[in-house]
Amino acid sequence: EIAGELVALYAKRQAAPGHAFGPDTPWQAEMEDAFGFTETVDQLTAITEVKNDMEKPVPMDRVICGDVGYGKTEIAVRAAFKAVQDGKQVAVLVPTTLLADQHLQTFTERMAGFPVTVKGLSRFTDGRESKAVLEGMADGSVDIVIGTHRLLQTAVRWKDLGLVVVDEEQRFGVEHKEHIKSLRTHVDVLTMSATPIPRTLEMSLAGIREMSTILTPPEERYPVLTYVGPHDDKQVAAALRRELLRDGQAFYIHNRVSSIDAAAA
Repeated sequence: EIAGELVALYAKRQAAPGHAFGPDTPWQAEMEDAFGFTETVDQLTAITEVKNDMEKPVPMDRVICGDVGYGKTEIAVRAAFKAVQDGKQVAVLVPTTLLADQHLQTFTERMAGFPVTVKGLSRFTDGRESKAVLEGMADGSVDIVIGTHRLLQTAVRWKDLGLVVVDEEQRFGVEHKEHIKSLRTHVDVLTMSATPIPRTLEMSLAGIREMSTILTPPEERYPVLTYVGPHDDKQVAAALRRELLRDGQAFYIHNRVSSIDAAAA
């Protein structure tokens, strides 16, 4: 059943006439040059892959997989700006209002100085502002909307939606995912996640969805280290001590409630 669904979705995407975005504009280069950090090699590769997908005449369906703080948002910013340069609208879908506010600030700051209208839409947006944003989406005066599941409501109308960015897809409900899935057949979709759900990972590995991985940490940030081995109280104590000596924090996950107090002691 899953295989049939994946094949049907892939066939629809390949048959659907997507919008082929044009090459980068001078404004695109100017906006990207204003980035306050040095891009990692993986970031640059992912950005190139996303732009190549957007310039194809079939809908993009790419997953950006990378740890928190590895630069996924900047890739979304550049993709959104590219879409707006071609006269298309962009929906940035996030699971929480806190993340919506963070992205709204980032997108607004990165696109300051350019004729791009960025708005937010969540349950904390008051009635008057919500009405203005919805009207702007319908008449095309709003270019980028960053919001929660409110963007998926049936009352939402777009004049010319060209790109949907989904952040942390695994945190949306089944109904929301079904709505997102229906969009994939006619608009470009860019999904970002540090922990993609098994089906997304399976589709990417099978070639149904394209995937870009960001494995390189930003400059001056150490990569995450993972050690697996037999339990050793001395090694655990040493690891906790090192973390506390640098004024850090640590989680110790114990597997039995009955002996958790003894372990804490």
